[in-house]
Amino acid sequence: MTDAAGSAHRTTHRARYRRIVSFAAREFIKIWWFELVLPRLGFSRVAERTRAPRMQSFARRFHVLAVDLGGLMIKVGQFMSSRLDVLPPEITQELAGLQDEVPAVPYPDIKALAEAELGVSLERAFAWFDERPLAAASLGQVHRARLSDLDAADTGLRDVVVKVQRPGIDEIVATDLTALRRVAGWASRIRLVSSRVDAPALVEEFAATCLEEIDYLHEAANAERFAENFASDPRVGTPQIVWERVTRRVLTLSDVTAIKINDTAALRRAGIDPSRVADVFAEVMFDQVFTHSFVHADPHPGNIFVTPLAAPETDAAPAASGEGRSWRLTFVDFGMMAEVPDSLRDGLRTLLVAVAGRDSKGLVKAAQEIGVLLSSADTLELERALAALFDRFGGMGFVELSKVDPSEFTGFANEFGDTMRSLPLQLPENMLLLFRAVSLTSGMCSGLDPEFNVWDAAEPYAARLIRDESGNVIQAFARQAVSTAATTWRLPARIDDVITRIDDGTVTFDTSRLERRLDSLMRIGRRAVAALLFGGLLIGGAVLLVPAAPLGIVLMAGSAAPLLYALFGGVGRR
Repeated sequence: MTDAAGSAHRTTHRARYRRIVSFAAREFIKIWWFELVLPRLGFSRVAERTRAPRMQSFARRFHVLAVDLGGLMIKVGQFMSSRLDVLPPEITQELAGLQDEVPAVPYPDIKALAEAELGVSLERAFAWFDERPLAAASLGQVHRARLSDLDAADTGLRDVVVKVQRPGIDEIVATDLTALRRVAGWASRIRLVSSRVDAPALVEEFAATCLEEIDYLHEAANAERFAENFASDPRVGTPQIVWERVTRRVLTLSDVTAIKINDTAALRRAGIDPSRVADVFAEVMFDQVFTHSFVHADPHPGNIFVTPLAAPETDAAPAASGEGRSWRLTFVDFGMMAEVPDSLRDGLRTLLVAVAGRDSKGLVKAAQEIGVLLSSADTLELERALAALFDRFGGMGFVELSKVDPSEFTGFANEFGDTMRSLPLQLPENMLLLFRAVSLTSGMCSGLDPEFNVWDAAEPYAARLIRDESGNVIQAFARQAVSTAATTWRLPARIDDVITRIDDGTVTFDTSRLERRLDSLMRIGRRAVAALLFGGLLIGGAVLLVPAAPLGIVLMAGSAAPLLYALFGGVGRR
């Protein structure tokens, strides 16, 4: 790269960085004004009334920015759309449809990068390479190709697809992550944000996921691991990796494109029942979670195909079938995978004990074990919300829950969701990817079969998990019973000790917290009076500005003093 070209690239990346940071700065200023300043001036109703349209407007502006810049910004939007634990629905719903709306890279640029990576010309590497992309995304694009006779003889494959990174994507990713880390640093200094979410940790979580996604060697290894998990399962197919044509930026694999899983018309034409596809797809996804602990976290329609088969492979292990036609589910794109580690299983075990006993405190403990609760969480508020959940739906089985009026679920979800979003809750990376996978699975199955019931699909797996952990559950209940008995045994002696200390006059009370609370209330009262004085001076000055301009100007200028006290009085004091 020449000095002039390098300088141009640096200028472009600096401009990109400034655009991302300036966009974030403008949005933070709006948050500061509406969520901090206006409530202090007594206009909290204005902030509340405009919050939903402001959030929607922000999401629309970000959508435009993401499509214009491409790169990680589209991934950020997709990432935000799945953060139902952090962001309000006005944002997640607006960004839910954000796709890789970017133009394809010109073929000469793709050809140059692929040849530099493979070390040979495309004419030598492949017998044929389609110049038209099969698919284009923000991080790379896919082309069809055909292996040479020699490679075809070695691999047993002929038709393949070649995934090539967009040129310069490493620099774009680095620039975007630098900007996002800067923005996260700002967010960590805003109490309104930092009390609800660990922004720097969130960015690092996102960065780790994206860096893995642009490493095609990592994706190829994931694909082989997934294939091994389902090697004996005729319901599932995966592409074969052509390792001789794989680098960090180029991935070659067998062409397994078939009927898209959401193309119900094509499925019916092929003699395949879409409702049966929904059932098998849910079963396979739950197998990934509970059997293999390795889950495809991006199961959208472009990544799942239904492959019709000429005939059942064997009588002993038939493939899935619908209306007499055998078929299998074929998964592609393994850049985003979710692990289910032992620590998460331990947290789920605690959660099962809590749910079985309708124990809101135990459920909070499980959330702490899993890592969902931040250290600043008000656990009492969360316990009350969970107690309401148990009171409303506790004890109901999967079949009973499936028969509950959907409007009742919707009403409770809105109420419960507002409470949860007000708390500093954050899904760890493994939980986030699992949540994304389950959410996409549920939506896909409902599209295939309007009467699909996710509870029916989950029930056998939940029952098996409870059965496997039954010994641990019994032990946990036993420990709880012993603890309760010990406390009951010690209670009379402790009561007698307290009464004795009262008689002796040795009982003391710490009132320092009460004094601090009263002092805080007095400061709030003084700042409220200052806010009213500011409003009176400002309005009086505005009224007198025409009939008595000098006096009006003096009053308006004088309103600055009570305004400053109302906004910043007591800052830094405890």
